Amino acid sequence: TGSVKNIFEGELGVVDIHPFNKRCILYVFETDNVVGNNYKRNLDIVVVENTRLSEQYFPAMQKFVVCKLGLKLLPAASQLEASQLLTRIVHGASKDNLFRRRSVSRLLDPLVMSLVQQIPGVGKVKAMALLQHYSIIHQLCNAGTHELEPIVGHALAQHIRNFFHNPLV
Repeated sequence: TGSVKNIFEGELGVVDIHPFNKRCILYVFETDNVVGNNYKRNLDIVVVENTRLSEQYFPAMQKFVVCKLGLKLLPAASQLEASQLLTRIVHGASKDNLFRRRSVSRLLDPLVMSLVQQIPGVGKVKAMALLQHYSIIHQLCNAGTHELEPIVGHALAQHIRNFFHNPLV
């Protein structure tokens, strides 16, 4: 039948294997699996094309990438915009990188505030309180009801927890 040609390349970066078009595989060695989680440092950003046609699917993608995987999600309006984002990331790697984990003060930008305010029942004041307590959205997604209660009260804490952990209808 078919044959596979193995090419060993030392310049793939964090990607270990490109088995076929548009796919990458990260190989986790036994030592990383047993001893630590160094492989997680290699996974950082997902760039997703978010257009009028696909915008209805964006919240589900956002929940999966940010809350479940704990990665950064960068929406791009087109393939051109995505390539520009990737170029900025590559060229900015040695400079002050805009995409590194942000401090709490940087999290209070309008985009992140808007994201947190998408949770029903969370307005500007409660969004600011949540963002001052949780430095990254992933932490907010994984916060328990008992951790959220002192910030937003019992009922809203349960609602926030359900928002992040119940499947979309």
